Amino acid sequence: MKSADLERLQRWEDNGADWGVVSLRTTAATIALLRCDGGEEVDRFTTTDPRVLARCRERRG
Repeated sequence: MKSADLERLQRWEDNGADWGVVSLRTTAATIALLRCDGGEEVDRFTTTDPRVLARCRERRG
């Protein structure tokens, strides 16, 4: 079962928008949700979901 944070991130990607890692720590990450037509930040959230943290590490890697 997907977490709410993972579902939120997946929906964002599925709609063609981008996201970026604002802050990544061992147990939490802050993610910026970006518009697909210029990269303007429209929202951000902090998560402790291990699956989202793994995706953040992949993106930064």
